[in-house]
Amino acid sequence: MIWALVFIGLSLSLVLTPYVADLMKKAGIVGKDIHKLHKPEVAEMGGVVILISLPLALIPTLDNTLSKVMLIFLLFGLVGILDDLTNLRQSHKVLLSLLVSLPVLSLDISKELNLLIFTINLKTLYYLFAVLFLTGSANLVNMLAGFNGLEVGTSAIALLFLGLITSSNAQILAFVSFGVALGFLWWNRYPARVFPGDTGTLSLGALIGLVGILGKVEVFAAILLVPHALDFLLKTKIRFKGRPLGRTEILEDGTLKAPPYLSFLGLIMRVKRVREYELVAIVWAIEVTLGFVVLLLHQLL
Repeated sequence: MIWALVFIGLSLSLVLTPYVADLMKKAGIVGKDIHKLHKPEVAEMGGVVILISLPLALIPTLDNTLSKVMLIFLLFGLVGILDDLTNLRQSHKVLLSLLVSLPVLSLDISKELNLLIFTINLKTLYYLFAVLFLTGSANLVNMLAGFNGLEVGTSAIALLFLGLITSSNAQILAFVSFGVALGFLWWNRYPARVFPGDTGTLSLGALIGLVGILGKVEVFAAILLVPHALDFLLKTKIRFKGRPLGRTEILEDGTLKAPPYLSFLGLIMRVKRVREYELVAIVWAIEVTLGFVVLLLHQLL
């Protein structure tokens, strides 16, 4: 049954993505692919496909818990749409994320937090943790972005490995989300024909957090978000105001020049001269490695 739902989710996103991308282009909702020499225009806000495909694919298994989870997922998608259309300030985006995380309070879940070597019961404090965890997960994925296939690919990998260590509703959510992300990735991979926009990145990040909470694998989800967290920590030094300082440049040979400030992706560019697809492949490889670390820790503990 679960693999049938994965196939449905993958098929829906695979078919709907080019259709939605065409609609976005006709509506003038496009962005420049700045890491290409000729900077072609690409359809934006393709993440709308993810918002449509996942709930449709999950219809056969929707129960009270998954329905509430879908509500939270869609609310994050709405914040993403608002951000794509109005370019929200980062602080406003975080505040709205906190607000739309509040329905997690209605979930009937264990208040225990597994910290690998021991478990603590946070009692009512767990709800505060859950709201912050969801907000953090969504915004971390939203920040480590900007290259063809990067955010969707890393999210798909994270969801796949979370599916392998969870069960019941959490596993269904993880695997079907993986299928939807994979279908979208076909069109978003290098050279991208559509961008997910904040609509896609915020909702995918929220899904990682939701699977972590629902499956009681919050620490494992956090491990899979280590690259995103490192990027966040490095960018705190410039208070997330990278654009005025300068962007990643593309050189005549197609390789990338790191921006004039520290970031996770910038560190990779400083260590090795890479083209866009090579940079993304390196980050995917790091994410897969973290996935296997998660599998090993889950087996040992």
